[in-house]
Order: sequence, then C-alpha cells, then structure tokens
Amino acid sequence: MARGLGRSNKMRLLPLIAATYFMVSGGPYGLEDIIGKAGYGRAVLLLLLVPLFWSLPTSLMVGELASAMPKEGGFYQWVRQAMGPFWGFQEAWLSLAASVFDMAIYPTTFVLYLSHVAPGLTTGHRGLLLKLGIVGISAVWNLRGAVAVGRGSERMMAVSLSPFVVLIGLAVWQGLRHGVTFAAGGSPADVDMNGALLVALWNYMGWDNASTIAQEVEDPQRTYPRAMLTSSIVVTCVYLLPLLAVWMAGIPAERFSTGAWVDAAMLLGGSALAMAVVLAGSLDGLGTFNALTLSLTRLPYAMAEDGLLPRVLTKRWANGVPWVSVLACSLGWALALSFTFERLISIDLVLYGGALLLEFVALVVLRVKAPAMPRPFRVPGGVWGTLTIAAGPTVLIGFALWAARGEQVAGMPALTFAALIAVAGPLIYMLAPRRAKAA
Repeated sequence: MARGLGRSNKMRLLPLIAATYFMVSGGPYGLEDIIGKAGYGRAVLLLLLVPLFWSLPTSLMVGELASAMPKEGGFYQWVRQAMGPFWGFQEAWLSLAASVFDMAIYPTTFVLYLSHVAPGLTTGHRGLLLKLGIVGISAVWNLRGAVAVGRGSERMMAVSLSPFVVLIGLAVWQGLRHGVTFAAGGSPADVDMNGALLVALWNYMGWDNASTIAQEVEDPQRTYPRAMLTSSIVVTCVYLLPLLAVWMAGIPAERFSTGAWVDAAMLLGGSALAMAVVLAGSLDGLGTFNALTLSLTRLPYAMAEDGLLPRVLTKRWANGVPWVSVLACSLGWALALSFTFERLISIDLVLYGGALLLEFVALVVLRVKAPAMPRPFRVPGGVWGTLTIAAGPTVLIGFALWAARGEQVAGMPALTFAALIAVAGPLIYMLAPRRAKAA
C-alpha cells in the first residue's frame, strides 16, 4: 500500500519539478513549428500569453486539488469525488485515450533526432525496434519507483538543456561582438496563426499529469503548489530564451520547422553543437515518455482500487510501484507505435481538453459541495475565482475544437473521430462488470 512508503521512497520537490517539466515540456523541441507558422514576434506573444490563460489556471487548479486530496490517481480522484464514479471513469478514459496519441510522439521524436547522427540505425524495422526500446527502458525505469524516475528526470533535464545554454550563450556573444541582427523579413510568407496556437497549446499542456502520483510525493500539501509555480516559470523560460536567441542571431523564421534547432545549432556553433542538440533531442523523447509513464500508469491502478477495472491492476511492489499497471500500459503504447499518428495535435488536444474541463468542473463543484474540505492552498476569489480561472482554458479548448473542423483522420473528420472515442467511454462504463470497492 502507498501509505507504507517511507520518506526515502517518496519524491521530493526538485525531482517533482523535473518530472513535471518533462510531463509538460521536455525542452524547446516542438517550438520550431510555432516560429515557422507565426514568425518570431507573434511566437513570443503566444508563448507569453498562452501560459496566462492556459498554464497558470491549470497550475492553480492542480495546486488546490492535489494539496486537498493527495490521492493516487490524482485528477481521476478529484472528478470521482465531485461527481461520482461515472464521471471519474470518463475522466480517466479521455486521459488514457489521449495518451495513445500523445505517447506515440515521443519515441518517434527520439528516432527522428537520432536519424540526423546515425540514419542507418533508424531506417525500416530498426526505427521500430528503437521505439520499442524506449517503451521498454521507460517500463523498467518506472518499475524502480517514483523516486528513481524523479532523480533521472533531474539529470536528463540538466543534460538535455545544456546544448541550448551553449546556443543562447553563442547568440549573445555573437550579438555583443558583431552587433545584434534580428531576423529580417517579419512574418513568414504564409502565416498560420491557428496552427501556431494549437502547437503552443500542445507544448503547454499536461500540468495535471503530476497529480496522479500524489501518494508517492513527500508532503504533497506543500510540495504540489510550489512545484506547479516553479515548473511553470521554468517551462516558459526554456521556451522563450532559445527563441529570442535565434531571433537575435538573425536566422529567418521561414527556416524553422520540426528539427530546425539542429540547423540553428550548426549556424551558431558548428557540427559539435548540432550533434549535441541532436543527442539532447533524443534524450528529451526518452525523458518525456518516462515521466508520462510514471503519471499515466497510476490511473488504471486507482480505477482498479475503486472496482472499475480488474483487481490484478492493484498489485504493487514494496517501493509502491503498481507493476501490473506499468506493464499493461507499456504494452498498449507499444502496440500503438505501428500506427501512423504523426503529430495529431488536434485529436490529442480535443481528448485532453475534455478531461481538463471535467477537472475544472470538479474544482467548482467541490468548492460548493465541500466548502469545509481542508485546502492548504486555495485559488483566490472563492467560487467566482474558480469560475474565472476556468474561463481561459474553456475558450482555448473551444478554439481547438473549431480549428480541428477541417482535419481528416482515418477517412473521417477529426472531430468525428475524437467524438467516437469519447462516446465509447460511457458505453464501456455501462457494459463493463463492476465490483464493489474493497474496504
């Protein structure tokens, strides 16, 4: 049981910050499309405004609910307590369904960046084997416990960011030596603000993922609010500083698309820095997949404890790891790697957005339903304060739905595809046999 974990087996503040960093960001990789679609000025504006209306409200919500209910399963538990087991199940279903699309991205990113250094290792079946290797490494790493994942995230964060520290330093040094040369030409010829905003939302989503391991975190009532605030500042800086550096160095926005950090590193620091960025990009894919495995595998465990999934998923090792859930989820993600999902950001956002809205509803409902619940951290402003912070994410999720209206997936509109997945949740809940929760 989680309550038997000693303090030495629990995650502390810095490892939780590092794990949250990978659950949300993992580094500047993925920003290239924002620059290429919107240009530098608009990209900076997006990366400053999106955290205010997307990240900050979510971080405040996580800070309150994770400190008030530090239970394994996190956001699933919040929704279940606020609105009952049916809606708790839908919350977990939407999150796990979104993970099938999201988790396929990171092993692909690992192989994509590695292909710049060793293309012979990443072609054909070798690429698939490498992706499966990422899944296997993350599963084994997670079986060692939350503390091991947190400490590993700290180290990977430092290593993966080091090439960008050098890149920023070289850009500043070049500017001081030869004069600052901001990229000329303004916006790209084909500005796509809708696409840029979707990519920005995708790069800033996932703050709630850290909540699912609450019983494996030391002093969660104090740790979660501090971790959310610090992580949000770190992620914003990690995004903005490299972007400002390449803008100052005069690299045209049109040259930016997925993988363009390698080209920027080559221009500023030569082949050695370019290779460092490539290797860091591969490490980023591993770190993000590893941290999300830690988060998402706690959902089936918590659902099984509540009688919504087979009891075998409740089996844990002495270090607190729900090992059956880790292996089951890893197998599911491994099977999904063969699908050509590419970066189906809109589908990911729609499913994740549905789950996030349920969490904000739970925040408001619990303020009304359980006003006396101990809350070490509170969103200021009472019930109206919680409604206010929910407005930004709600509008942005509505935008994601609107922006996805023209996309096609599997021969059908993307929204129809996402709706079918969402509708399957209530059907599975009604058809699946359920057992009473163990005392």
